[in-house]
Amino acid sequence: MFEIGRVCVKTAGREAGRYCVLVKRENDSTYVVTGPKVLTKVRRRKCNIDHLEPLEMTLKIKSDASDNDVLKAFSDEQLRQLNLKRPTAAEIKAWEAQKSEKERKREARERAEKEKKEREAKEKAGPEKKAAKKPEKTEAKKKAKTEEKK
Repeated sequence: MFEIGRVCVKTAGREAGRYCVLVKRENDSTYVVTGPKVLTKVRRRKCNIDHLEPLEMTLKIKSDASDNDVLKAFSDEQLRQLNLKRPTAAEIKAWEAQKSEKERKREARERAEKEKKEREAKEKAGPEKKAAKKPEKTEAKKKAKTEEKK
């Protein structure tokens, strides 16, 4: 009954009562679902099959299909059956812009975390390097003093 491309109704959570499409199987009881958000206001996320009510309608999509692929797979007749309206080009463009903005922010956050870890690693390694260099300098000074005495 549960298969990739199956249209379902979410029965639990903040998106309860909204339509979604099964996109990818995670394990025996969990699937990745999407609306897509621009169409049904359901964002891509994992969902337990206990929180889904499958409908007879299925879409011909590949496993882990993008939201744009899912949107294209809906025919006008299927949208009418679900009482949904195909989003306009402007709505899709605004949705993609919002999605890319979130992606840029996520990448900046990941970059900042990486730089912070590198700084912390340098700070930890810093005193050890200094401590290791000091004996080398003192040994060089001792050699210089012994050469002067000769």
